[in-house]
Amino acid sequence: MSRRALRRLRGEQRGQEPLGPDALQFVLLDDDDAEEEGPKTGLGGRRPGGAGKEGVRVNNRFELINIEDLEDDLVVNGERSDCTLPDSASSGNKGRAKHGNPENKQDGDAAAKAGSSEQSNASGKLRKKKKKQKNKKSCTGESSENGLEDIDRILERIEDSSGFSHPGPPPLSSRKHVLYVEHRHLNPDTELKRYFGARAVLGEQRPRQRQRVYPKCTWLTTPKSTWPRYSKPGLSMRLLESKKGLSFFAFEHSEEYQQAQHKFLVAVESMEPNNIVALLQTSPYHVDSLLQLSDACRFQEDQEMARDLIERALYSMECVFHPLFSLTSGTCRLDYRRPENRSFYLALYKQMSFLEKRGCPRTALEYCKLILSLEPDEDPLCMLLLIDHMALRARNYEYLIRLFQEWEAHRNLSQLPNFAFSVPLAYFLLSQQTDLPDHELSSARQQASLLIQQALTMFPGVLMPLLEYCSVRPDATVSNHRFFGPDAEISQPPALSQLVSLYLGRSHFLWKEPAIMSWLEENVHEVLEAVDSGDPAVEACENRRKVLYQRAPRNIHRHVILSEIKEAVAALPSDVTTQSVMGFDPLPPVDTIYSYVRPESKHRKPGILPLPFSSCKSIQMRM
Repeated sequence: MSRRALRRLRGEQRGQEPLGPDALQFVLLDDDDAEEEGPKTGLGGRRPGGAGKEGVRVNNRFELINIEDLEDDLVVNGERSDCTLPDSASSGNKGRAKHGNPENKQDGDAAAKAGSSEQSNASGKLRKKKKKQKNKKSCTGESSENGLEDIDRILERIEDSSGFSHPGPPPLSSRKHVLYVEHRHLNPDTELKRYFGARAVLGEQRPRQRQRVYPKCTWLTTPKSTWPRYSKPGLSMRLLESKKGLSFFAFEHSEEYQQAQHKFLVAVESMEPNNIVALLQTSPYHVDSLLQLSDACRFQEDQEMARDLIERALYSMECVFHPLFSLTSGTCRLDYRRPENRSFYLALYKQMSFLEKRGCPRTALEYCKLILSLEPDEDPLCMLLLIDHMALRARNYEYLIRLFQEWEAHRNLSQLPNFAFSVPLAYFLLSQQTDLPDHELSSARQQASLLIQQALTMFPGVLMPLLEYCSVRPDATVSNHRFFGPDAEISQPPALSQLVSLYLGRSHFLWKEPAIMSWLEENVHEVLEAVDSGDPAVEACENRRKVLYQRAPRNIHRHVILSEIKEAVAALPSDVTTQSVMGFDPLPPVDTIYSYVRPESKHRKPGILPLPFSSCKSIQMRM
């Protein structure tokens, strides 16, 4: 009968005998010593001689564990192999050794020596294994560092060969691109949770019932259970080309979607919004129909339905995004000259307007950056006239200052009245914060005063209307001075008057705080002193105003129409106001790129466009 069977009959198990004084102490030896002592013991710590004949007592508790597994665990977990038992356990073992019989003591000593030799052998193997692991780690670390350096060199070569440069100075590796869009800030619930708490925002959404399964998760909108079941409407996105680090995409219409588009144009010409409602019953995700009907609902003060239709339009377009199209990278482009792409621009703009009215300026700022990143050079919706306002409302002063610093050199942002006045206001509001060091506060205050004086010198016609908007009566020295008097507002070019009216109609309430008004008053007097002293900068600014602001480009007119600010719309030239403007495509570009042509209709006169739906009185919503 084997020893294992005898132990089972006695009820004993391996490793449960009383331990000797030094039975479980691990002693690390050098590699040479371990190799010398290795042949002295056999497998499992037994002596090769007749030690096993006397009934071997195994005092090594770890003999039942595979040595290779032990080595792997120790290397992975980073534990030391020379650990000992706690003092209480070692003292207990010493007490048992003292009071035990001599035979047990001798056997325990013999087993302890065998265990110690086995552990020395195992520890030698562990040290060798650790050295190998360290060498491997060092080799892999060096190779990974070399690989990263090679990747950096390759990227530098690609950038040098392409010659592409981002707007403004190249951003640091630790700083994100100035038009970088964050996904989490595209969700208005994120901002509302910060204001009111998650319980107030998600209180109605918590009792989840069985809802319809939508095909994918989206960033721009959250699909609602009240919407019609989504099916592919025939809209798709195609990658046109990739060059100089940019990817150019375009939306495409299938033949079925083209037929729905033709029916939509017929419904628009009928001047009856219910015809669009009937079209949406058969094509519930036709984008232009949703945009046009949203305007009709907004004119009838049904803001909730108008916003819901815009969200549905965004959802329809986001579901057909190309796999390579990214909302956040800032390198994806959509040409506004293509009519299929304009719907996405307009849906984003209208959603941004709803978010601002809803009290989510931080989310609206993210939408503003997204629209600007789709075509930053042409800027078809002229988002540079709005992004400063969104940044100030969101209290993101650092972002506005950074955008001005990076884009001023190649975009001349200081020549726009909104940037000329918003940037010093951002510096001043930054200087009012108490969590900044004193030297930064004083530096921001000085920069704010310098920039506001330059703005008042360049655009003197802004001051008096601004004070009138804020219900502030200026003193006689300012109102009677020729530089800020009525002539300053009358003598400015019409294009400049339009920009000033747009800025004041949108952002005048940001200047109403008493601290801002007192700071503005100080700098107004400084400018008057410079004017009276004959500063040559005053004459240079006057000549610049006469040259730069002859006529506003078409994208500024398009922005004014979309903004719906009465003062700015009233300042539009007559050739723009006499045109018919449609909500789904206001002031289309002259060089439009058509991918398909609408068939001629017998009842439609070429060249005549219908009026918008602002005069419609009622809409029967049967969707």
